[in-house]
Amino acid sequence: MAVEAALDGLYVLRTSVASAAMSDEQTVLNYKRLAEVERAFRTLKGVDLQVRPIRHRLEARVRAHIFLSMLAYYVQWHMIEAWAPLTFKDEADRLTDPGPARLADPVAPARRSPAALDKVHTRTLADGTPAMSFTRLLAHLATVVRNTVRPRSARSGEATFTLTTRPDAKQQQALDLIAAITV
Repeated sequence: MAVEAALDGLYVLRTSVASAAMSDEQTVLNYKRLAEVERAFRTLKGVDLQVRPIRHRLEARVRAHIFLSMLAYYVQWHMIEAWAPLTFKDEADRLTDPGPARLADPVAPARRSPAALDKVHTRTLADGTPAMSFTRLLAHLATVVRNTVRPRSARSGEATFTLTTRPDAKQQQALDLIAAITV
């Protein structure tokens, strides 16, 4: 009983990867990244991307549906990363870019950076503008549109004109951040 009690709270991770290719600390950090994979599956199945239910019967269509869903998640992930300076996301993500301190003690719980905590508590960015969630930023960007306008009294074939809204400063900053990753 005492031997079992001494082992409470301990766990063992085993991998087939050679220790020269992945250190013990990196093994623990990669195990912790499984939470990101689980979050991705929840996003795919949930209201974000709605992979399910699949209403296709042919194998090729099911495969195409899953491929497009994975592609959508890939694009969403890159947008979240690119827009980290505008959202509440911690820009100093310790799982994707582990620093020396994180590798020294990978079992320690992850801590948010002081800058991220400041964003959350003040709900503002360093420049004083409001911080937004990813979904709110997407909704804000959805107001940038191009419309073809035709007067109600116009007859068929009469002239129309195009009306394009201009992005505000926050929208332009988001568009610039996306443009930076596509280059």
